[in-house]
Amino acid sequence: MELSSKKKLHALSLAEKIQVLELLDESKLSQSEVARRFQVSQPQISRICKNKEKLLADWCSGTANRERKRKRESKYSSIDEALLCWYHIARAKAWDVTGPMLLHKAKELADLMGQDFVPSIGWLVRWKRRNNVGFGARHVLSPPFPPDPPPPVLPPQSQPPLSLKDFSPEDVFGCAEVPLLYRAAPGRVGACDQVRVLLCANSRGTEKRRILVGGHQATPRCFFGVSSEALPASYHPELGIPWTKWLAQFDQDMGRQGRQVALLLAAPVVEEWAGLPGLCHVRLLPLAATSTPPSLPSSVVRAFKAHYRRRLLGKLAAVQSERGGTSLAEAGVGITVLDALHLAAAAWAKVPPQLILSSFVQEGLAPGKTPLSPDRAPAVAPVPSGLSLEEFSRFVDLEGQEPGPGVCKEETSTGDAEGRQEDGFQPLPTKADALRALGTLRRWLECHSTSSELFEKFYDCEEEVERLCCL
Repeated sequence: MELSSKKKLHALSLAEKIQVLELLDESKLSQSEVARRFQVSQPQISRICKNKEKLLADWCSGTANRERKRKRESKYSSIDEALLCWYHIARAKAWDVTGPMLLHKAKELADLMGQDFVPSIGWLVRWKRRNNVGFGARHVLSPPFPPDPPPPVLPPQSQPPLSLKDFSPEDVFGCAEVPLLYRAAPGRVGACDQVRVLLCANSRGTEKRRILVGGHQATPRCFFGVSSEALPASYHPELGIPWTKWLAQFDQDMGRQGRQVALLLAAPVVEEWAGLPGLCHVRLLPLAATSTPPSLPSSVVRAFKAHYRRRLLGKLAAVQSERGGTSLAEAGVGITVLDALHLAAAAWAKVPPQLILSSFVQEGLAPGKTPLSPDRAPAVAPVPSGLSLEEFSRFVDLEGQEPGPGVCKEETSTGDAEGRQEDGFQPLPTKADALRALGTLRRWLECHSTSSELFEKFYDCEEEVERLCCL
């Protein structure tokens, strides 16, 4: 015997509920007959009759979504109503209201009301559905008073241009696109070893933006199984920097912080990007005509490269000592793009804020300060052992040398076992592998007279790895 199928629930929209009320008023049909006509249950028709006044009020308000079938009330009704009132006023004044603007205003209203409320995207979507915002034509209430006339706009030639004096030093940023031979060793420079790194920091050195690395390889093998959110830097699968996308993200981040910042750029670049849409919180300031294109001081860029080269040499020397008879150039072949992201992030973190501050001031890119004296200026990366100052200086400036011959080899997701090993492809480590590696590292530290400070850092790392293993 077949089981009787459960009757499917059929909910009526606001427009259909009004039709039900009109049909009951204009005809002598019973509620059961009307229920059969609309293919719903009789109790649902009864509930519609009980809520008649509320349904008619929603229908006449012009703000309700007439196609919505259920209306779930918000837990924060006072914020809901206040935001809707502000929205109508904004639309009456012909403001271009956006989603981020509504989220910001909702948080502002919640703070004024003393409510602990953080609006989310999901809450905003439900608010728009409840109040018919963004569904077809908007019903804008007429303002009680005529809107204020807009302030007179000066002709472009009479508007005073923005300058550094209009921004605090913490809100003045500079950036530079730095070419970097990420695995070059002394005596080995390959044309295909180049990536481009985007550095950005404010003139006080107190805020360094997350670096962006652009490379030749679209899908490097070393990225297999790696979470991009866990990386200390961003990767773009083209050698050039996606400036439009990067600027949009920068503007969005500053908008969340409620800041207006200046980004220093070369005058031709500012003219080229002046028409970029959506930049509300980042103002592009042109440098003097005599300035070089990078707005990040050259001493800051060189300090970053020096720290990168020094850390790379340490890594290559460790590989060389492990494999007896291996040269630094041969050890550099094993450096992957993923290694470069970590090395670049570590090098950028090593650039001290004092150096950034003094460099901005020295080049006149920081408002209202005098350069630091040479004896107080922070030192750049120390010279690695085994190299003279001149040799290390040439190594830092490798990008200015002529690259050697070589065939570009892209990391892909297929290939033979030998190619996979050469390109740094490794199977994903398990939790057991991670715990064994911790034990091996601690044993190695115990056997080599490690300082107590290093053990404290190891304990922090060990605790975090064990926590992740328990997830």
